[in-house]
Amino acid sequence: MEMHQVRYFLALAESLNFTRAAEVCNVSQPSLTKAIRKLEEELGGQLFRRERTQTHLTDLGHLMKPHLEAVMAASSAARFEAQCFRSLEKAPLNLGVMCTIGPRRLIGFFQRLEEEIPTLEVSLREGPGDWIMDLMMQGELDLALLALPTFPERLDARGLFSERYVIAFRKGHRFEAMNAVSLSDLDGEDYLNRSNCEFGEYATKLHPDLPEPDVRVRYESEREDWIQAMILAGMGCAVMPEFLPIMPGILTRELVAPSISREISLVTVAGRRFSPAVRALISLADRFDWTCEAA
Repeated sequence: MEMHQVRYFLALAESLNFTRAAEVCNVSQPSLTKAIRKLEEELGGQLFRRERTQTHLTDLGHLMKPHLEAVMAASSAARFEAQCFRSLEKAPLNLGVMCTIGPRRLIGFFQRLEEEIPTLEVSLREGPGDWIMDLMMQGELDLALLALPTFPERLDARGLFSERYVIAFRKGHRFEAMNAVSLSDLDGEDYLNRSNCEFGEYATKLHPDLPEPDVRVRYESEREDWIQAMILAGMGCAVMPEFLPIMPGILTRELVAPSISREISLVTVAGRRFSPAVRALISLADRFDWTCEAA
């Protein structure tokens, strides 16, 4: 069954006149008649009964009419959705965000994105970097924001901005009196371990012989909010990216000796065709001033 057959059938069912139906469909009457006969063959019975100048729907025609109307309605809806998708009148987008990336440098970007594409419907998926990359490979994500030292060959990464690693602690800690904190200054400190932290990967890549500080790990959690709440409760300090702390009261000092930074990248699957929404987001990312934070 082809869509033009459905269209011819519905036009004829409406007018009950082959000549008028052919005019409505902008085809010749023989072409319309041939298409109707082919449809009858496919459905296994006569759809119209012609009696001299009168044309009537048969019982099978009456039975098939609501089904073919539904087919035509679904086809029209699909074309409309596709048109909206192409023109960004409806713009769904599935975005993965690595869970260690804080929102401070991203909110302004999303505000601008909403201004440029008011119809954008963004679904955010947050999690560890490896999990986000797996979702991208499986086609469940259109693109992702990741901060990893290296990426698989199948992924294309465009750098957006970099951020330093800092030591986070609460007010009154001895680090508050320092302008910067070296890794060796952590010796003997109560420490809160961030399970999804990639600091060790960056440190090993940049400084293979760097000794680990002698800290007392008191708690470990994959939840960044729990780590920050524990810092405020005086339960320890933690190394984290400078734009990650969002809870009021958390103080930070730059980590030095060594000083280590990471790059936040917008990542796509190499060779995958971009939707209009993805192309629009990439275009804005290339133009956006990533040095600014949302007000």
